[in-house]
Amino acid sequence: MATPQKLLVANRGEIAIRVFRAATELGLRTVA
Repeated sequence: MATPQKLLVANRGEIAIRVFRAATELGLRTVA
């Protein structure tokens, strides 16, 4: 099983990607 640290890093990365995508979508919408 993966260590808690690896799970935390994976979760943070996934959340960061989701937040980044949401921010880019909002940015594109506001600019457009």
